[in-house]
Amino acid sequence: MQSAMENRQETLKRDETGSLISADKVNGTDIFNRNGDNLGEVESVMIDKLSGKVAYAVVTFGGFLGIGAERRALPWSVLTYDTDLGGYVVTANDDTLRQTPVYADNSNVDPEWGTRLHGHFGVPPYWQ
Repeated sequence: MQSAMENRQETLKRDETGSLISADKVNGTDIFNRNGDNLGEVESVMIDKLSGKVAYAVVTFGGFLGIGAERRALPWSVLTYDTDLGGYVVTANDDTLRQTPVYADNSNVDPEWGTRLHGHFGVPPYWQ
């Protein structure tokens, strides 16, 4: 039989509490534009190892069953959770989203890339 503490830990692993949510539960969450159009979903979140800050979300846009889908990294700061939609709304305009570089893998991720990505969206880098 599990103790109350173990039960709470299990709940935290699979659910959200208050304003906190597990990264596992963020994965698969829908992404919407300002008009409420579904654009895709969060594939994963990238967290800075040293600061613990969420750096960006890897988002899958378009495609059918993953075929033809494009992966793009969005600075976490351009996403706002909308409780009515049950997903994240991108505060950037559609042209900015269309011009975001496709995210192939994490081999091209370095501070210079991060600076360019945040500059593309007109938001300060998460590390500042």
